[in-house]
Amino acid sequence: MEIRPISWQETMPLRHSVLWPSKPPEYCHVAGDADALHFGAFIDDTLVCVASVYLAADKARLRKFATNIQYQYQGIGTQVLAYIIASLRDKNVALFWCDARESALSFYQRFGMQASGERFYKADIAYFKMQVAL
Repeated sequence: MEIRPISWQETMPLRHSVLWPSKPPEYCHVAGDADALHFGAFIDDTLVCVASVYLAADKARLRKFATNIQYQYQGIGTQVLAYIIASLRDKNVALFWCDARESALSFYQRFGMQASGERFYKADIAYFKMQVAL
């Protein structure tokens, strides 16, 4: 597997098919995509996982983290998130955070991320803000 920077446009098909397949593709576009960092994990030149990171001062926010359903539960997302956190430490980012689906809390907790605040909903899906000091 190879993890490397990609364009935001390359993230869109996977974002859409995994995260919000019932919504129009534009629903997966995020304001700030043009200025964010985007990462892709490739297996045999096939893009199987994407993640986007939006920087603001010394904080970084993970958004639109998606792994192709056929490649989930194989450790790919774990490797991508570890790669992102290591690269953010090199950039002197102090706080890394995301809005995590409630179903994924244990995944983020493995990276030392803690829930902050109360449960909230986006399109009927429960989320928590998760964060970790880097």
